[in-house]
Amino acid sequence: MLRRPLEPGQYTSAAFAQVSDEYGIRRSMGRVGSSYDNALAESLWQGLKRETMYKKLFLTMSQARLEIFRWLTYYNTRRRHSALSYLSPLECEQQHHKEARLSLAA
Repeated sequence: MLRRPLEPGQYTSAAFAQVSDEYGIRRSMGRVGSSYDNALAESLWQGLKRETMYKKLFLTMSQARLEIFRWLTYYNTRRRHSALSYLSPLECEQQHHKEARLSLAA
C-alpha cells in the first residue's frame, strides 16, 4: 500500500527531517512566498505527477518505483527542455563538459 503524499507543513517537521537524515537526503527549501526560487524543480515534479502517476494505480511499491525510474531516465536522457535551449539534461551536461575542456585547452 502506497502512503499518501505529505502535506506542505510536513516537509518542515522534525519527523521528516529525521527520515531525510537517515537516508542521507539533504533538504532544501526556498524563501517563503517566492515562487521563482524553485520553478525548475516544481516543473519536474508536476511533470512526473502528470505523466507518470495521474489516474494510475500501482499495485506494489516496486511497480511504482520502476515506472518512476523509467520516466526519470526518459526525462534526463531524451526529453528536451526549453530552459536548456531545447537540449535534454544529459546533452546539456555533455555540452557543458565539452566547452569546459575546450576552454582549459585554450
